[in-house]
Formats: sequence, C-alpha cells, structure tokens
Amino acid sequence: MDTTEIAENVLAKLLELWEVAQGWLFSPAAWSQFGLLVVAYLVAVFAAKRLRPLFEKLLTPPAENEGYLARARRFAALFLPLLLPLLAYALTGAGESVTRSLFGSGAVIAFGKRVFLFLAVRILVKEVISDPLMQVLGRYILVPVAGLYALGLLEPVMTYLDTTVVPLGNLSFSILFAIRFVLVAGAIFWFGRWSNDQSSQFIKKQDEMRPAMRELTAKTIEIAIFGMAFLLVMNIMGISLTSLAVLTGVIGVGLGFGLQKIASNFISGVILLLEGQATVGDYVELDGGEAGTIIKMTARATILETYDGRWIVVPNEDFITTRVVNFSDSGSANRYEADFSVSYDTDINRVPAIIEAAVAKHPGVLNLPFPPDCELRGFGDSGVDFSVEFWVEGIDDGKNKFMSDVLFLIWNALKAEDITIPYPHRVVELRTPLPTS
Repeated sequence: MDTTEIAENVLAKLLELWEVAQGWLFSPAAWSQFGLLVVAYLVAVFAAKRLRPLFEKLLTPPAENEGYLARARRFAALFLPLLLPLLAYALTGAGESVTRSLFGSGAVIAFGKRVFLFLAVRILVKEVISDPLMQVLGRYILVPVAGLYALGLLEPVMTYLDTTVVPLGNLSFSILFAIRFVLVAGAIFWFGRWSNDQSSQFIKKQDEMRPAMRELTAKTIEIAIFGMAFLLVMNIMGISLTSLAVLTGVIGVGLGFGLQKIASNFISGVILLLEGQATVGDYVELDGGEAGTIIKMTARATILETYDGRWIVVPNEDFITTRVVNFSDSGSANRYEADFSVSYDTDINRVPAIIEAAVAKHPGVLNLPFPPDCELRGFGDSGVDFSVEFWVEGIDDGKNKFMSDVLFLIWNALKAEDITIPYPHRVVELRTPLPTS
C-alpha cells in the first residue's frame, strides 16, 4: 500500500467521521444521549467522593501488619484512582441500554463509554503502574490502542498493521504480530520478575536454611521461572521450539569461543553456593587484594562491600581458582595482636598480668577460645617489646574499633601503674667544638 492510497483512506475516514458528527449535531436522540453522559459522569463524581474514603479505610491495614491479606489489601488500594472512570463507564453502560430501547440508537453514549474506558487506561498507566517496563509498554502501546478504540479506529488500524509485512531475511512478520509479541512478552516477563521477587523474599526469611542454600534455591527458582516464561511466550505466539535449534547451535558455538568466561563464572557460582565456603555476610580477602563483606552472589559475580562504602564486583571464577581468606564476619572469632613497649626501668614481670586484666575488661574481647595473652617479644633499642593477643567476634574495621579500644586500655593501664612508655632517644656527639663569639 503506497502513500497516496494511505492518504486517500485517511481522508475517507475523516469525511465519514464528519458526517457522523453532523448527524449527532442535529439529532435529538444524540443530544439526549449526550445529556445522559453528563448525568452519568456527575453521578460517578458524587459516588466516587463518597465511596473512596470508605474503600481507603477498608484497604489500608495497620503499618505493622505484613501478612498476605494485608499486602493484598495494599495492592488493591493501588487501583483506587480508577474508581471514578470505572463508575462512569458502568453508569454509561446502563444508560446505553436505556437509550437503545427508547431511540433504537446508542452511538453517542457508546462513544462516551469508550472515552471513559480510555481515561481509565490513561490513569492506570500514569498513576497505578510503577514498574518502568510496564509504564513504557502502557504509554506507547496500551494508551494509543485505547485511544484508537475510543475513536472507533482500532479495527481498521489493526487490519492495516496485520497486512503490513516486514521482511527480515528469510523470515517475515506483520507489524501487528510484533506489537502483540512485545505486549505478551513484556507482561509475562514482568509477572515472572514479580513472582521471582516474592519467592526470593520468602526464601530469605527461612532462617533454618544455610545462607548458601538460600541463595542457591533462590537462583534455581529464578532460572525456572524465567525459563517457563520464555517457553510460554514462544507457545502463545505460535513459535515452534524446533525453529530455535539453529539459535541454540549459535549459542553453543558462542560458548565455545567467546563466552567461556561467562560459562565458567556461572558454574563457579553454582559450586560456591553448593559448598558454602563463602556466603553472604562473610568478610573475605582475595589474592588480588580485594577485601570486603559479601552482600550479594549473582550468577556471574560476587559483590563485596568495603567499609568505605565501595562495591567490588569479583568474578565467581576468582573464588575457585585463587586463594581466598575467609574471616567469616557473619559469626566467627578472629585473633588480633596489639604491640607496645615499656621502659627498661620497669619490672617487666608485672606487665603481663596488668595488661591481660585491662584488655579483658573490653566487652568485645572473648574468653574463648583463649583469654587475652600478653607475651614478651624482645628487647628493643628504646624499650622492652610486648604484644597482647586477644580474640573478638568480627572484623576490626567499620563499626568495630577493637584495636583502638584495646590500645586505649593498654595506655590507661600502664599510666595507672606509673609504667613509662618509651620513645626513641638519640645522643649527638660533637667532635668539633662549637665556635665561640
């Protein structure tokens, strides 16, 4: 169909609409139907103002209530903005049956009903839907479709789109098929993502499961949900799965050449989740110097969060092929050492008991597996060197200041016992006499 033919069809449709408008303008039945539309809208406005506060009270549970029924009520409350147009649509539908029985015609009121439906769709996309993908689909597909339906142009436009074929190599498809595919696929995958979010939240609340098992279960469910969504889209759109054999072969070749790292990281992630050697909440340090708390484990990489707020994305393969130090920040004791010195004038036999008693007062220092242990380490240039070993739960960083607190305790304990902490001294010998003035 060329441009001239399209222009002629559009012009003919506009002339037809003009003739309909003229018929409505000079028809008493049309004016009666228009009056019914106005009455239906005003009644809907009045009813919505009275009913909406009641529905809001009914659909708003207490803030602390997080049960399934409460969440269902909050979800239903999201659709309250649709109350006015849907009431107007319902009242107009009742008025349409009346006008058809009285005048034998209801074209005007049917048009008004379609307009109210268009307003409901517009409010749905603008105020109710919050998902970015669904908003894009609604704004650029659903709202234009509702507008065409309101104008009575939906059927001819769909016929035109169905007859317009787009060639793509050996394949060809109509524009209408492409639009339907986008709508169906978007809706199904949005529902799949919502289902995956709900299942992930449910699994993460199962405290009796190991963290690694929770992550593995969540990933398995995610793969299953999106796999079923893909197969469902293919089935609904009538695409034979056998036609994907070539695509599968291409993917296999890609894995063999360019996607080896992705496949390796995915398999490494599964191994990590199965073994549980490193899981969410652990503080780890890799050979490459990366260190932080594991906050998320994805199919491709593990995300570490440092104590200065930065995120480090580490490929899962690095956890399998390199040495990893796991400090087990999620619940394992770690040993630290605090070094200090005392003056040579000190009775060093008193020092261990004083320091061990002082460090043991810290609420974070553990008695198991070992209590604080002060050891003599050597005789330095300026003083006698000691070190106290202590065990704590967690890592000495971020919110924990174990080393700083222990050093304060050592300082205060030595000062309380009048034990001097030495500092370097240097003796300068001048072999040449100073000049005299």
